Amino acid sequence: MRIKVKLDDIITGMEFQTDEMSSYLNKETGEVSTVMEQEFRVVEEDDDSLISLYGLEEDGIEKARDILMDDEGIKYIALPSKFEVHELEIMKQFCLSVDDKDISESLMNAIHGKGAFRFFKDSIRRYGMEDQWYKFRDAAIKRIAIEWCETNNIEYIEK
Repeated sequence: MRIKVKLDDIITGMEFQTDEMSSYLNKETGEVSTVMEQEFRVVEEDDDSLISLYGLEEDGIEKARDILMDDEGIKYIALPSKFEVHELEIMKQFCLSVDDKDISESLMNAIHGKGAFRFFKDSIRRYGMEDQWYKFRDAAIKRIAIEWCETNNIEYIEK
């Protein structure tokens, strides 16, 4: 019997990722783990002195070692990265979904150039659309998580 993974765990793992952290699904247990790049570096360089330098915990090092040893992806699979989630595209789709043409255009203008994320957040606050945005964003990320599960033949449960 294949394990069923909690979709919320997948989504949380996806959202928790940064440039310095990546999340993986253990296909045997259904556990989602987030591992820091520094933990991978300690294992790859086989240098335990880096553990105290970076202030790392041994369980994180062991998780990194386990993931790196699974080079054929039999046990672990990487969750969609922040680049695969592409929040800027989600923001664009939200802007296009707004019925009021003037607000839609204003939001579209906010997502271009330097500081796009900050300008967008300021704009949705100004228009009182924060709740609408977060519901839209959560639904988009959930769709990405479901598509990822289906593509990778991962059974999931929603609650």
